[in-house]
Amino acid sequence: MFIEQFYNKNINGISVSGQQASDFAKIVSNDFNPIHDADSKRFCVPGDLLFALVIKHYGLREKMDFRFSGLLGADQPLIFPSASNARYEILDARGKCYLEGFHSGDNVQNSTSVDALIKAYVRFSGHNFPHILVPLMAKNNVMINPQRPLIIYQSMSLELDCLNFQNPSLKITKTNLTVEGKRGDGELHFTFHDGDKTIGRGVKNLILSGLRPYQQTAVDEMVSEYLDRQSNHAEA
Repeated sequence: MFIEQFYNKNINGISVSGQQASDFAKIVSNDFNPIHDADSKRFCVPGDLLFALVIKHYGLREKMDFRFSGLLGADQPLIFPSASNARYEILDARGKCYLEGFHSGDNVQNSTSVDALIKAYVRFSGHNFPHILVPLMAKNNVMINPQRPLIIYQSMSLELDCLNFQNPSLKITKTNLTVEGKRGDGELHFTFHDGDKTIGRGVKNLILSGLRPYQQTAVDEMVSEYLDRQSNHAEA
């Protein structure tokens, strides 16, 4: 699987270096959130990389739920429990939990189609900002703090009708943002497709913090800076 270049495995567990996490975010997810830069003071491993590592370890299941409960730093070894457990926690050596998961149904592992679905999902996820979240913020007349933007990947669930597919893709179907003070709870509903056939569905939940009244100029500058980061990386 392509994911093998983005983690390290030894007797202490599975870990991700800052550079591996940054490369995954930019190359695979097309995600240019500064918190995934290897030299960022606020660095954390992308939740999408943890998702991919779970698929690598347990295989792709018909039904999967993920709840992220901590921000993972660079080179922090993780312990993956037995695949026989329907519910599991991904912990570090001190017992701190970073991901709670549930899976059920048939599974498939180590196939080109599984790689394709992982890539399709994380690329969809990496495009959440600005393509999906900016219109959602504008609709609700709020925005994240341009000086300290923070969007936290809280949870995700997916349900697949079949595990026999060739060319998976995702489409957004519904979005919602519930605002309470300076916090926003975002829901992004999507469907999985294989050609013209719908093969599954899912929802991703996000926390948007530091909300304030929407200002178009500030949002335009934030988006421009983000797109510049993408462009500069492509030209490097």
